Amino acid sequence: MIEIVERGKRFVDRGIPVLILGETGTGKELLARALHAYSTRRDAAFVALNCASIPDTLIESELFGYTRGAFSGALTAGMKGKLIQANGGTLLLDEIGDMPAAQQTRLLRALSEREVTPLGAASPTAINFQLICATHQDLSALVEEGCFRADLFYRIAVGVLRLPALRERSDLAKLIERITNEEADDQVDQVTFEADALGVLMSCEWPGNLRQLRAALRYACAVMKDSTICVEDLPRELMNVRAFSAKQQRIGQTLSQIEDCVKPDRRDRLLEVLANKRWNISAAAKDLGICRSSLYRQLKSLGIPHVRDAGHDLLKARENRASPIWGGPAIAN
Repeated sequence: MIEIVERGKRFVDRGIPVLILGETGTGKELLARALHAYSTRRDAAFVALNCASIPDTLIESELFGYTRGAFSGALTAGMKGKLIQANGGTLLLDEIGDMPAAQQTRLLRALSEREVTPLGAASPTAINFQLICATHQDLSALVEEGCFRADLFYRIAVGVLRLPALRERSDLAKLIERITNEEADDQVDQVTFEADALGVLMSCEWPGNLRQLRAALRYACAVMKDSTICVEDLPRELMNVRAFSAKQQRIGQTLSQIEDCVKPDRRDRLLEVLANKRWNISAAAKDLGICRSSLYRQLKSLGIPHVRDAGHDLLKARENRASPIWGGPAIAN
């Protein structure tokens, strides 16, 4: 991602039109805003228009504007189009692949002549802005199909930036950590993850990309207990993902809490914490930074009994290198 941003900076330094390609939710508008904030035009306006969200009958007015009385139902004072609003700043045309053919022609002419004539105006207005376009579609394929003008494509596709899908990014763990800190309550110092929960997040395909990830972490932060996110805190739709899939090897190389869960002496660590907490599961889980349910699963998988006296005997047996003795009263909750 750093390389993509740096390349984008070089494009805007030269005033080159930028085309950002990427799946829905990968952060195309965020990148456009970052490039504007970096550029020498940062003190001027950043104007964005989503071409897919405007009806064909209104997009002309939104783009090019109109004067007072230009047509029946026009605003009394007229309206400045986005091309004029962005003058001196940056114009983002999001989902430009959905722009109607007629407006593609007008846009191409405005970009070529560096001026625009609002509907009803007697003379054109000069325009000068950094153009950034974005789309999730394959514009070259649309050109071949005759759905997008080839000359407009070559005009806007000068500085091309391709944003990777979230599942392709190597910094997913850092993104999870950063977004979680942004979404967590101000009263929570630091949010930690149960290993299984982070395993699910790292294994998910994320078809909605960053937008879906943020929504999932916002939900988890809202329902988590204390400051630890468990598997049970994740949205139900993510549970269709196997927590330990073929991608799980990525987990052990990410956050420090995962490393703690895969140490060879994990069994000894659990015994020591349980002994220090007098086999109080709630206190031990909090000290370990995991959920009670996760601690119970780990105890079961490691063959540690859920009883106080047996646990003490097991700890003593470990110290004496003797066989553990099972049995005893129930542990405290």
